[in-house]
Amino acid sequence: MRRKLPQALALGLVIATATGCSANDLPRLGLPSPVTAEGPMVLRMWQGSWIAALVVGALMWGLIIWSVIFHRRSRSKVEIPPQTRYNLPIEALYTAVPLVIVSVLFYFVARDEARLTSTSAKPDHVVNVVGFQWSWAFNYENTENPDPANTQAAYDVGTPAEPPTLYLPINETVQFRLTSRDVIHDFWTINFLMKQDVVPGVVNKFEVTPTALGTYRGKCAELCGVDHSRMLFNVKVVDRAEYDKHLAELRAKGQKGAVPSGITTMGSEK
Repeated sequence: MRRKLPQALALGLVIATATGCSANDLPRLGLPSPVTAEGPMVLRMWQGSWIAALVVGALMWGLIIWSVIFHRRSRSKVEIPPQTRYNLPIEALYTAVPLVIVSVLFYFVARDEARLTSTSAKPDHVVNVVGFQWSWAFNYENTENPDPANTQAAYDVGTPAEPPTLYLPINETVQFRLTSRDVIHDFWTINFLMKQDVVPGVVNKFEVTPTALGTYRGKCAELCGVDHSRMLFNVKVVDRAEYDKHLAELRAKGQKGAVPSGITTMGSEK
């Protein structure tokens, strides 16, 4: 037993260091760095869940070790130790404690989920994200000067071979309206720490405010067919001038207006 303990400690040290995580990565417990105003809320909820799990785990392991040490069978005696049954205080305790833990976790999850899924009546920008087998279309709706013909709006469409890039302006609220042309997909920008299902016949919504310039990876997080793994996209957070320039370039290429109900389902491109 004494020989195995150093080996177990060495194995734990290897597991902790082999991931290549830095000291700045460790507090996030596996999550990427948030790049939106809403991301830290998700991160705190993730960290709080881990803390609660570690506290409960430490308590349970402590009770198990305590029982093993102090209630082991004595070698000098052969009689069966006293058996305890129907201990109502203990039974009430291990019934009440899990209920308290679940209730506390439920409260914080419900509170944060309500904040994360709330949407404003007039966001700075609205993007209709259309999922289809097996890529994405982004309809940039014109919220500043809407007109019936939608002539100031623009759209971009990708393919499995050429994933599209979604442009977003920094420090401005963007509302995503998610629609699907065929089957259920899931819109996930990894560093946003936020994803939501894209369901046929249903318009799901959520909002983010990007806070860091850069290009971030996105993917479909719902198994949706043979080319699900190629259903990728990029999100590029830029300043407002570059954002407006990109939309003007889309309109100049003929990608003016929008594709309201998505596009025809595309087959696999090998």
